[in-house]
Amino acid sequence: MALIVDHNKPLSSCPLKVSAPLGAALAFLGMRGSLPMFHGSQGCTAFALVMMVRHFREAIPLQTTAMNEISTILGGMDQVEDGLVTIASKAKPEIIGLISTALTETRGEDIAGEVKQIRARRRELDEVAVVDVSAPDYSGSIETGWGKAVTAIVRALAVPAGGLTKLPQVNLLPGCHLTPGDIEVLKDIIADFGLDVVVLPDLSDSLDGHVPESYVPTTLGGTSVASVREMGRSKLTLAVGEHMRHAAVALQDRTGVPFVLFDRLTGLEAMDRLMVTLSTVAGIPVPARQRRARSQLVDAMLDSHFYFGGRSIAIAAEPALLWSLGKLVTDLGATLAAAVTTLPTGTLSELAAERVIIGDFEDLEDQILEAGGCDLILANSNGRQTSSRLSTPLFRIGFPVFDRLGAAHQVSVGYRGTRDLITRLGNVLMDCPNHGPIPAEHRHGHTPATAG
Repeated sequence: MALIVDHNKPLSSCPLKVSAPLGAALAFLGMRGSLPMFHGSQGCTAFALVMMVRHFREAIPLQTTAMNEISTILGGMDQVEDGLVTIASKAKPEIIGLISTALTETRGEDIAGEVKQIRARRRELDEVAVVDVSAPDYSGSIETGWGKAVTAIVRALAVPAGGLTKLPQVNLLPGCHLTPGDIEVLKDIIADFGLDVVVLPDLSDSLDGHVPESYVPTTLGGTSVASVREMGRSKLTLAVGEHMRHAAVALQDRTGVPFVLFDRLTGLEAMDRLMVTLSTVAGIPVPARQRRARSQLVDAMLDSHFYFGGRSIAIAAEPALLWSLGKLVTDLGATLAAAVTTLPTGTLSELAAERVIIGDFEDLEDQILEAGGCDLILANSNGRQTSSRLSTPLFRIGFPVFDRLGAAHQVSVGYRGTRDLITRLGNVLMDCPNHGPIPAEHRHGHTPATAG
């Protein structure tokens, strides 16, 4: 059992946490014809926009109400109204995600009430779904914002099936730690069981890197508003990641569709549970293709455990990703020299680690030094500085990854995705001998990390 330690430092020298508004915007980018809008200053939007563009290497539709000093004091209802009407008339979106930021939340604006008043007097918004989300920067992280946005979409758009018959269909609520590549794999697996799937949100259809035939001012794909309204006709909801529990509960409350929550879909045990679930829903045996993929994963685990056994790995990631990766590498025989995340969640206490730090990359470096070094660091691109100082290889994963190509297409779920992830990690460990002594300049302290 790991001890959860929240450092709660007044200053983060090299932040790991990504803001909640960005997570909410990312969720709306998985909706078709969507245009998220931050209710805050231009700087809030510009920062999130740059991070997403650098990670996905795609054009990201994102708007702002551009609050200034006067509207911050007197209220930003006029900016919200102007923004909604302008977007609706020019971009013609299916859905607008109105996302609060720390600026407007600190002021205490009643965004939900303002939206009701605006919609009552501006009939041009009747054809657009407007979903407001409270996601201030000071509360939670990217997981928090993503989960809040999905929950808000469910509450605003999902409807009971009524007397309509159930469809051979399931709902999929993927966590924000899953890449567009991961979601595409899960859609293919569900299709193998003869089931249709409604994914909320579906980044695999909007941020998968395809090129449009003409300019589109909104998202290039994703789940339609009409599809969300059909989620009540599904037989089951599959939620991935603890931060998707609230959305799954909200969907069940509104539509009556039961849900199964998967803490992860990386690893043999987790995937076996998904196979049993889908087989039960579809009423058919697990397809031969998936059985063969399972056999390949077992073989890969047998081949690779020689290279993981006794090796020391450090991980810095959001809770859901830390849990998935931590369970995988420890199941293969590695030890966790350091584990750092952004939010305290109950499941992390079950990691095979001495402790899990709620902190930043400085905390990661401190833990590695205390452990006498490690063989591999798993983190996003901001871990490159720690990696360089400690002369330890960095395997980039999570968000953001801005100094490598193909981050959106990396796959770590499913039997084949797990197999390929094990292979990639194992190859890095094979290339690197067991960690040697910590460089002399770091043995009795280290230079504080810098953001970048």
